[in-house]
Amino acid sequence: MATANLRTPLYDTIVGMGAKMTGFGGWDMPVQFAGLKAEHAAVRSQCGMFDISHMGKFALRGPNLMNALQRLVPSDLSRLKPGRGKYTVLLNEAGGILDDLIVYWQTPEEDGTQRAIAIVNAATTDKDRNWMVEKMASTGTELEDLSGDRILLAVQGPEAAAQLQKLTDANLSKVKSYRFVETEILGEPAFMGRTGYTGEDGFEVMVSPEAGLKLWQALLDAGVAPCGLGARDTLRLEAAMALYGQDVNDTTTPFAAGLDWLVHLGRKGDFIGREVLEQQQETGVDQILVGLQLSDRNIARHDYPVLHNGETVGIVTSGTLSPTLGYPIAIARVPAELSKVGQKLSVQIRKKTAEAVVCDRPFYKRQK
Repeated sequence: MATANLRTPLYDTIVGMGAKMTGFGGWDMPVQFAGLKAEHAAVRSQCGMFDISHMGKFALRGPNLMNALQRLVPSDLSRLKPGRGKYTVLLNEAGGILDDLIVYWQTPEEDGTQRAIAIVNAATTDKDRNWMVEKMASTGTELEDLSGDRILLAVQGPEAAAQLQKLTDANLSKVKSYRFVETEILGEPAFMGRTGYTGEDGFEVMVSPEAGLKLWQALLDAGVAPCGLGARDTLRLEAAMALYGQDVNDTTTPFAAGLDWLVHLGRKGDFIGREVLEQQQETGVDQILVGLQLSDRNIARHDYPVLHNGETVGIVTSGTLSPTLGYPIAIARVPAELSKVGQKLSVQIRKKTAEAVVCDRPFYKRQK
């Protein structure tokens, strides 16, 4: 018998608003409220909010937490200071990406015990937790899974900081990108990170279920647009942010994903998967993720073949008609020798072939 999907604490509220729901990562989640295009435009031009409470949330603490985490990721975390976050990836022994995550480094406890918050993907929460507990077992690190005990809201868009500033005494102008503050919002304890998955400015706010319901309503009352996973997907794709399980997986290394900037071989010691990445840095990778712009209004979907001179050479991992740009864009995996900007390719879309060209990523970049 099939297992029922999980539901976030905002489920009843969201369903009561008439949102169209779908299963995602083992959860019942909203696809859209007013409509994908309207929600996408709200985030690009004003402010939108997303219930992302389905994502995994780990509280980590231990006497040697930094060293323990350094073993799990290819990025150098040693420069993290309290109040700062870092986007990185968990790797397996083959250098493949087990998941992407954000690590937020907190102020140590009075006895020096180190603390951090890690946010991971919903579908991989159990896998990530088990992997991290196993690999850090000998380090004295404790992992508390907060996933079912917190609401996480993403408030995104040019007006996000101004909307949230009305609800907190914290000076949000001092919280720069990939930094966070532990404060109060609407009089309730809150963790507020200046991060997101849309390519816009914004915050991800973690609070108790009771506080989250109050915050959702307060933002609604202020005119912030509720948004679903449909708009979140088109927004992240315009920003060329990878979707785990679709664009990257546990057979994709950071170099093959075009995430070279996460690999700091010269700045840190040993970590899981290092040997494979050292070899790939020397020899290169066979295939790599690229951005594609397609002709006319030809939309390339996940798993559509990518062609060169009539032969299949790669595959589309994500694609859409960009609401902001007005033309089709895609992320695709192609041979490294065909990955340079300007390279002409084509995509098989059902019974026809559409022209495509490798282009710079991100497709959209907000003005700062």
